[in-house]
Amino acid sequence: MNRTLYGIPNCDTVKKARTWLADQGHAFDFHDFKKQGLARELAAGWLEQLDWEVLVNRKGMTWRNLTDERRAQVVDKASALELMLENPSVIKRPVLDNGGALAVGFSDAQYRGIFENQA
Repeated sequence: MNRTLYGIPNCDTVKKARTWLADQGHAFDFHDFKKQGLARELAAGWLEQLDWEVLVNRKGMTWRNLTDERRAQVVDKASALELMLENPSVIKRPVLDNGGALAVGFSDAQYRGIFENQA
């Protein structure tokens, strides 16, 4: 199964997810938004599966550092897509593409549930 973890390497939550996957013996590719960018088609595909409000991290520093005007412009899937492409760091991390099924964020319980269902 193809499995990709998307995020930035210095994010603590991404580090925890990478460690968990490796410790559990799950092979995965890591896609670094900062170095590898974010393709429009990929982000648009995520938004077909997930609500934009799940993907846009409105609690993080990237969001808080946006101007009030820019934040007010993010009101739907299309505007969220443009923001995600401008600022991939605004995406809640990590995003796990587990053979086409997406999961956002990380917790031990969340990942155990994902992988138990595959057994």
